[in-house]
Amino acid sequence: MSNNETDLTTGYISSLLAIILFGSNFVPLKKYDTGDGMFLQWVLCAAIWLVALVVNLILHCPKFWPFAMLGGCIWATGNIAVVPIIKTIGLGLGILIWGSFNALTGWASSRFGWFGLDAEEVPKPLLNYIGAGLSVVSAFIFLFVKSELPTNTCSVDTTPLMTEHVINECQVPCSWVDRLSRVHYRIVGCTLAVISGVLYGSTFVPIIYIKDHSKRNDSIYAGASQYDLDYVFAHFSGIFLTSTVYFVAYCIAMKNNPRLYPEAVLPGFVSGILWAIATCCWFIANHSLSAVISFPIITAGPGLIAAVWGVFMFKEIQGLRNYLLMLLAFCIILTGALCTAFSKS
Repeated sequence: MSNNETDLTTGYISSLLAIILFGSNFVPLKKYDTGDGMFLQWVLCAAIWLVALVVNLILHCPKFWPFAMLGGCIWATGNIAVVPIIKTIGLGLGILIWGSFNALTGWASSRFGWFGLDAEEVPKPLLNYIGAGLSVVSAFIFLFVKSELPTNTCSVDTTPLMTEHVINECQVPCSWVDRLSRVHYRIVGCTLAVISGVLYGSTFVPIIYIKDHSKRNDSIYAGASQYDLDYVFAHFSGIFLTSTVYFVAYCIAMKNNPRLYPEAVLPGFVSGILWAIATCCWFIANHSLSAVISFPIITAGPGLIAAVWGVFMFKEIQGLRNYLLMLLAFCIILTGALCTAFSKS
């Protein structure tokens, strides 16, 4: 097997693993109250940093580039809006919006050379455009998949994985989101989802920038590694540092009375580990395939995996209509992934 074939195989296997883990990383948290999400984010990011530490030691501590931390800061900034988004417009519409803007921003920045990056060329650009477009179209299908929730909405067991979130009226704490009028719910939620999506899609930009400029002798990044995983420790350190700063600011804003949820610590830690492993797989996919290929594939699949969990594990997605919509989404995702994959060959 040639080096090119090995890279392609490694890239597609890594993409598949990333899709499965991204679609499953919230499963451990399903039965637990996470409040306004600030404490949960800090727990997630602590677990993420520990995974990065292990990876860094396995790689024998490659050179640390502080600029790569910026990508982690960007991701953590986008991620603090997830809970308010779910509370205002639901996870289904939230995934649709932030996933679409994530896919488009990540793909377009690499394809057209935004933010100072070198434009990525593919042998078959038309297929690449079709694949990127279908990855966005597939997200719209999930908007029409509805959850069948139990009548007891005061149980934390009723939180759906991928569709509309029912605001639990029996929750004692109230966040700033709960004080919004219904008119402003959708405006605030959609705006935050767009911002989060653009930030998510920009998270790899600093790393790709370093790699592109490492080939230029007059750059401060001359000679930097071309292997994406060498930057994972800096990237994840940026995530943990930023989330810690936000959590400290949150504690100050709450007058040293933050809303802590001890029962969510261990599930949150597991969720963070799954997310970190998925992102490491994405780093490998970026290296093996390039971001212009990996972004449309990896951003399209997690919604389908979450839907599968909803059908077979939690029984929250039922009915022939929903099953047909999921089948349609699967066909579109598969077609888009194949178009993107073949655009590389």
